[in-house]
Amino acid sequence: MSNRIMDPIERLMGLRYKSHPWHGVDVGPDVPEVVTAFIEMVTTDTVKYEVDKMSGYLRIDRPQKYSSVLPALYGFIPQTLSEESVAQIARSKTDRKDLSGDGDPLDICVLTEKNIAHGNLLVYAIPIGGFRMIDGNQADDKIIAVLKDDAVYGHIQSIDQCPEAVITRLKHYFLTYKDLPGTARDCEITHVYGVEECHQVINASLDDYRTKFENLDIVLSQYGMMKK
Repeated sequence: MSNRIMDPIERLMGLRYKSHPWHGVDVGPDVPEVVTAFIEMVTTDTVKYEVDKMSGYLRIDRPQKYSSVLPALYGFIPQTLSEESVAQIARSKTDRKDLSGDGDPLDICVLTEKNIAHGNLLVYAIPIGGFRMIDGNQADDKIIAVLKDDAVYGHIQSIDQCPEAVITRLKHYFLTYKDLPGTARDCEITHVYGVEECHQVINASLDDYRTKFENLDIVLSQYGMMKK
């Protein structure tokens, strides 16, 4: 798949029209060591925001029902997708043959000491590891990264160098933020993996995206995103 974003016409269109954060933002030349991340939520948000897949604008997914503090910047890596290649890794690591991808771009948490006021922005992040999260029967990996050149976290190169309290807080958030009284929890974190496996998951998600969106114009028309 050619890189549409590097095409001169596509770049000129991006100057006039807002690029779709999933499809229209370049993941970066140094992926998977350094990635561009689109941030949907920051640590002060009490509402769950996510990108609307059709328009590319942020929308309210749901207000948080209970007190739940997001411990890091949260968003996704552009031009990635959790489908068969990502699910295959999860199946091989968990021995669960029923797992599929969740059909979303790959989630990323970005650690920083800075107080970022709002989401809907791009950052350069260095992946250091990840959580193998299983939500129902779907692989829902969470990539853990540090903000590039961050004064406090920027030196961290692997998740095992990260303070244990930070990892515990992240795990608690992802395991509990959907909890409702009287309902059974249907998600788990089966593994915390290091930077090498993290790169493997990112590369797999890039492959899944290329497979799904090899002919982007046709796919977008199927989603109703382009005029016929």
